[in-house]
Amino acid sequence: MRIFFAVLFMVCFGYRAIASPTTDSLLNVLKTELANKKQYDDQKEARINGLKETLATISKKDYSSQYNISVKLYEEYKVYQFDSAYVYTQKLLNISLITNDITKQYESRIKLGFILLSSGMFKETFDCLNQINSRVLNDSSRLEYYALKARAYSDLADYNNDKYYTSFDNQSAIKYLDSAIQSAKPESFEMLMHLGDRQLISGMTQQPSLDYIRLLDHYNLTAHQRAMVATGLSSFYSEASQKDERIKLLTIGAINDIRSSTKETLAMFKLGELLYHDGDYIDAYTFIQQAMDDAQYYGARLRKIKIAAVLPLVDAQKIIKAENEKNRFLIYFLSIAAVSLLITLIFFIVFIQLKRLKAKEKIIEEKNVLLEKINSKLNEDTHIKEEYIGYFFNVISGYILKLEKLKRSVERKISTKKYDDVLLTVNEINIKKERETLFYTFDHVFLKIFPNFITMFNSLLKKEDQIWPKDNEVLNTDLRIFALMRLGINDNETIANILEYSVNTIYVYKMRIKAKALVPNDQFEHKIMAIKAVDILSKN
Repeated sequence: MRIFFAVLFMVCFGYRAIASPTTDSLLNVLKTELANKKQYDDQKEARINGLKETLATISKKDYSSQYNISVKLYEEYKVYQFDSAYVYTQKLLNISLITNDITKQYESRIKLGFILLSSGMFKETFDCLNQINSRVLNDSSRLEYYALKARAYSDLADYNNDKYYTSFDNQSAIKYLDSAIQSAKPESFEMLMHLGDRQLISGMTQQPSLDYIRLLDHYNLTAHQRAMVATGLSSFYSEASQKDERIKLLTIGAINDIRSSTKETLAMFKLGELLYHDGDYIDAYTFIQQAMDDAQYYGARLRKIKIAAVLPLVDAQKIIKAENEKNRFLIYFLSIAAVSLLITLIFFIVFIQLKRLKAKEKIIEEKNVLLEKINSKLNEDTHIKEEYIGYFFNVISGYILKLEKLKRSVERKISTKKYDDVLLTVNEINIKKERETLFYTFDHVFLKIFPNFITMFNSLLKKEDQIWPKDNEVLNTDLRIFALMRLGINDNETIANILEYSVNTIYVYKMRIKAKALVPNDQFEHKIMAIKAVDILSKN
């Protein structure tokens, strides 16, 4: 039965049996980090606000300090928000023009070129970079310049994506990457990163980049650096058999983009696309929508267009899948309901047949004691009724014998015309005593079935309001009213007739007790009905 329900669950809900535990675990981490992304963004905003406060305190004539703080603000904004990054690149340019510092002018234009490229403005990027004389740059700026120009040609090749221009753009990208590699310090992050980029742009993706792998496994990287390397390395795993490794690397990239508050990112979008083609439309839509939110927040024009072309397709597939799953679930649910109904009907028929056989053949009942014990717990009401029928059958039998004796005595005295003796005989019947005997029997039978009734009843009341029978009582009137209710007699008129009270008196009794209860009035009777009976058959 467990196997059946497990298989049913897998079929109904599209369980991905082929997903690796590592991939699923990383995707769960990514979803957790998505929920926490505001915390990371708040931390970045706090750093930015601190830098802005510092900048506001600097003298307007202290251009050096203004420049240094503006550089830090640019670094915070450059992969976070285009508009703000643009503001600070303009500030850097203004300061460098005021101070007539050509080196800082070029440095500022490199920074401006980076955000223009990130925003998808290729023409403006090349116009900006073409104004820079790389020969007068210092080593770090020259490296940054060559790397940025290589990225510009690589991104342009990806955008053109045709047989005419893409090859030329990639060759230009490789040329500038070679210059960047020569400018980088040996074994530095920049050198290994650009070596990996060169292998990727050259199309030599048959084997993963050992330079990327070294960076991930042996270098102490920032979250942003780890995201870039993992995203780059994922491009080497394009075969169907390498899908899990590609998902894992893109997930690592997306996680670290969130942790570094990077909005100018590819990992989340590429991961969503991959999951979309893998048939995981729910997660795909979540990640691609997040990529769209990041692109809009940053101001990446080209990326917004690219994502917008995919997002409606993913959303449509998500809706179709949800509808299919709902229809599939409905079919299975109806099938199970039909089978359950059939089984219930069979059980009901078997129960009726057993009951008839029990009444007709005592021998069969004795031989099926074991079966009766197994089924005895199915209906608590049956136990209660059977117990009361047994006791009250004896009581009624006793009353019939008494009536028979009375009838014979009266007939005999009437036949002998002893009319006064008839009246004496009738007066010997003590109705009050008979009713007390009836209540006494009822109380003892009830407490045999519900031995914990008085304790459980009083647990619903404050200590000072609890109702306990006196020494000469088994149950008192208050307890007897709710004992009858526990047996299923809820009608006030019926209870009044049994106890010889008016309907209004019964109502007052009930309301008075409910008003003192520790639970709300509408729950008090439910608590009474929840008091359990002793398993009579198992005791016997």
